[in-house]
Amino acid sequence: MSRRLLPSGDAALLVECDTLDEVLALHDALAADAPAGLVELVPAARTILVAVDPERLPLESAATWVRRIPAEAAARRAGHVADEVTVDVVYDGDDLRGAAGHLGVSPEALAARHQAAEWRVAFIGFAPGFGYLVSDDWPFEVPRLDAPRSRVPAGAVALAGAFAGVYPRQSPGGWRLIGRTDAVLWDPAADSPTLFVPGRRVRFRAVDRP
Repeated sequence: MSRRLLPSGDAALLVECDTLDEVLALHDALAADAPAGLVELVPAARTILVAVDPERLPLESAATWVRRIPAEAAARRAGHVADEVTVDVVYDGDDLRGAAGHLGVSPEALAARHQAAEWRVAFIGFAPGFGYLVSDDWPFEVPRLDAPRSRVPAGAVALAGAFAGVYPRQSPGGWRLIGRTDAVLWDPAADSPTLFVPGRRVRFRAVDRP
């Protein structure tokens, strides 16, 4: 595991990793050993933003802390047990049959694999509350649409590449839609505005209606 630390203003460091797996492993290790003065860890596909209160945790001290996390400890993803949410899904998405055909499985088999996988929120992006979900149990790579839709409804459950996701609100989008849910992904008025936070585990469960 290689890391490159870059300053990001006077209250944050950007940690660059080689792969998403390294980001997930390092995020878990950092979260399990958080020092006083750490404000937030913000993972992305290849980076982690380490935001600090510089009066309590100077950037130099934060950099030393990050560098001290040994690669072997991070690789185990040890010490941090995330909570889990279950999202009810009606598997009737417009792209379910096409995505299944591309993968050489039936729509029912694709939905079953989607439910059987234990997903994890790798990072947030694209729109508030939109979590990029990954799973060691998921074997498929699903191509994006050739032309994105101008409107994807809120609650659409979708696949793209090795990721799963749920659209938190109506927006354009190029992911393959396999189902829908009425789960609230983003509520800015709530104490915890987003259902999907980095590190949280997610299970999908088939229902007849949302």
